[in-house]
Amino acid sequence: MTAPLYLRIRNDLEGRIRSGELPPGSRLPTEAELRDQYGVSRATAQRVLHELAQAGLVERHRRKGTFVTDGVRQENLLRFVNLRLSGPEIPGRHEVYSAAVVPAADVTPPVRELSGDTPVVYLIRRKFDTEDVPIGLEYHTVPFALAPRLLDEDLAHLTMISYFRREGVPIARSRMYLDPVLLDEHAAGLLECEPGTPVLRKRRLTWLEDGDLAESVAILIRPGVMELYLEQDVSAD
Repeated sequence: MTAPLYLRIRNDLEGRIRSGELPPGSRLPTEAELRDQYGVSRATAQRVLHELAQAGLVERHRRKGTFVTDGVRQENLLRFVNLRLSGPEIPGRHEVYSAAVVPAADVTPPVRELSGDTPVVYLIRRKFDTEDVPIGLEYHTVPFALAPRLLDEDLAHLTMISYFRREGVPIARSRMYLDPVLLDEHAAGLLECEPGTPVLRKRRLTWLEDGDLAESVAILIRPGVMELYLEQDVSAD
């Protein structure tokens, strides 16, 4: 399935940044220039630049423009639990490693909020940089009753929060956990690391309005590829 146009534009710009074609300090096209160059809407151009900024690849300055940053990839942790934002949990190319309906007892990491015999959609994806080096490993667990047609979706580009919104699933709140863990042999192989390597695991639990669990997401981040931070708008409304 062809990737959405905004994603192709974003990946093109990200590739040019990581290859050095657009070195630190380079000014990216404006929203108007992107619209003219690619024939897209203003909303699409805004989304491209916004997601590059969310990935820490560029900085946007009002009235000045958008510029390539100088440093490692960055990610705002608050984005991971913001139910109002769209876009992937970690921006960039995803590869579906496996996708199946299994009992909750068979998923990793365990989801204590679900009984072991609950049927769930279990999705494992790898995240790559532009040089095809794996930088993250994602585990998604969703009760099958909430998403019986989920496996029919374009799983490489799927964003669960957006999917829930589109399907009318009444999600209400999310919580994030940060856990230091050691890579087991299977995860280490997928991330091309040594078993036992210490990594940071981000976990997000999302609940429905009635308090039942809607999803569990766990992301293992390869060491040395990403700088995590917390930032929020504290300006007056």
